[in-house]
Amino acid sequence: MNYKEALNHPIFKIISKSAQQLDIDSYVIGGFVRDFLLQRGDAKDIDVVAIGDGIQLAKQVAYNLPDKPNVQVFKTYGTAMLRYKGIEIEFVGARKESYTEDSRNPKVMSGSLQDDQNRRDFTINALALNLNDTNFGDLLDPFDGINDLEKKIIRTPLNPDITYSDDPLRMMRAIRFATQLDFKIEAESLEAITRNAQRINIITNERIVVELHKIIESKTPSIGFLLLEKTNLLKHILPEITNLKGIDEIEGQRHKDNFYHTLEVLDNIAKNTDNLWLRWAALLHDIGKAPTKKFSKKVGWTFHAHEFEGSKMVYHLFKRLKMPLNDKMKFVQKMVFMSSRPIVLAQDVTDAAVRRLVFDAGDYVDDLMTLCEADITTKNPKKFQKYHNNFKLVRDKIIEVEARDHVRNFQPPISGEEIMKAFNLKPSREIGLIKETIKEAILEGDIPNEYDAAYQLMLEKGEKLGLKNQ
Repeated sequence: MNYKEALNHPIFKIISKSAQQLDIDSYVIGGFVRDFLLQRGDAKDIDVVAIGDGIQLAKQVAYNLPDKPNVQVFKTYGTAMLRYKGIEIEFVGARKESYTEDSRNPKVMSGSLQDDQNRRDFTINALALNLNDTNFGDLLDPFDGINDLEKKIIRTPLNPDITYSDDPLRMMRAIRFATQLDFKIEAESLEAITRNAQRINIITNERIVVELHKIIESKTPSIGFLLLEKTNLLKHILPEITNLKGIDEIEGQRHKDNFYHTLEVLDNIAKNTDNLWLRWAALLHDIGKAPTKKFSKKVGWTFHAHEFEGSKMVYHLFKRLKMPLNDKMKFVQKMVFMSSRPIVLAQDVTDAAVRRLVFDAGDYVDDLMTLCEADITTKNPKKFQKYHNNFKLVRDKIIEVEARDHVRNFQPPISGEEIMKAFNLKPSREIGLIKETIKEAILEGDIPNEYDAAYQLMLEKGEKLGLKNQ
C-alpha cells in the first residue's frame, strides 16, 4: 500500500533529498502515520528513522532548509530535533535495544528498520512510510498494525510480557492510547499488564504523571481509570483513589461506591472544561472519604470533615508524585476543601451565604460551581433536574451579589493605616478586630461594601474598644 498523500508537507521531500545525499534510507514512523490513517487532524510532531546516523540526517535537513533552523542534539539518546513551520521533527538512527530488570533505560545498538519496528510499543505505532525517492509513501507494516487500527485494538508487536517488563511505562501508554482513541487492549496484552503491574514501581513519578495527565485530559477519562484499576496499576500509583472502592453495609445501611462515583464526576466535568487542574480536583474531591468513613446507629454512614482531610491529602499526593507544589496544587486543594459548600448553599440561597462563598472562593468561584454541578450523579431524573435548578439559582445569585457588593477578591474599604490614623494607634490587635468587624458586617449584609458605611462602623467599633477618635 502507498500513502504518498500523507507526505504532502514539503519537509518530507527535503528529508528524502537529504537522506539521498547521505546515501542512507529514511522513514517516517509512529504517531504521524497512525494519526494520518485515523484521520486525527494535522500532526504537530514527526518521528523519522534513519538507517544510519539520525543526528547527521537532522543536520543535513537543516542545511537544506531555507531558514537553516537550529538542530538540538541529544547525544545520550542518539537523537536530534528541529522545528520547521510549526512542526517538530525528531530524528533517530534505527536501533535495537536490550534491557536489564531494574531499569527501563535500554542498552542501544545500531540496527535495521525491522529491529526498530520490533522495539516499538504497539503495532499501531510500528507503522512506517518510506521516504526514499524510489518507494516514496510505501507502507511498511510488519505486525499488521493496519488491521489493528481498523479493529481498534492495542497490541504489542512482540510478547507482551517482555514488552511491558522491559519498559513498564508502556503499560501506562497502552491504557492512555486506549482512552484517547477509544480502543480495546487485546486480552493477552491486558493480562500481561496485570501480571507486570508491580514493575511500574521502577518508573519515575514524573513519567507516570505525564501519562496520567493525558488520560485525565481525554474525552472520557473513566475509560483509563477503570483499566488502571482492573490491571492493579492504580493501587501502585494512586492508592487514595482505589481506597474509595467498595460498599460497606451495617444493619442494612449502605453507602455509595465512592470510586465509581468519582469516575462519573470526572467524566461529567470533562464535558464542561479542559482545565487539567479542575479535572484533577474532580478526581480527588472525595479522597478524604476513605479515612473519615464511620458508622453511627443514629445517622448511618458519615464522612465528617472529609473535605478538610482530602485537602490535606492533596498536598501529600502531589509531593509523592513530584507534581508542582505551587498555585496549581493550592487550586486543587481549595476546590477539594470547598467542594461541598455550594451543595449546602443550594438548600437555602441567601445573600449572606453567597457573599461568603464568593469571598472564600475568589476568582475560582465559577470553577467551584462547575465542580459541584459535575458532582450530581443521581440517576433519579427529578432529583437530577432539581439539583441543577438549585445550582442555577446559586449561579444567578452569585452574579447579582457580585455586581452589587464586589466581594470577589475582597479588599476592605478601610485600610489598617486609616484605622491607625483615626485612633492614633501603633500596630495592635485592635486594628485587626476593627477590620474583622467591618469584613463580617459587609459579608452579612449589615452594611454595604462602601467607604462611608465602613468608616462609620469603624468609629462605632473603636468606641466600644475604648478608643478615641483623633
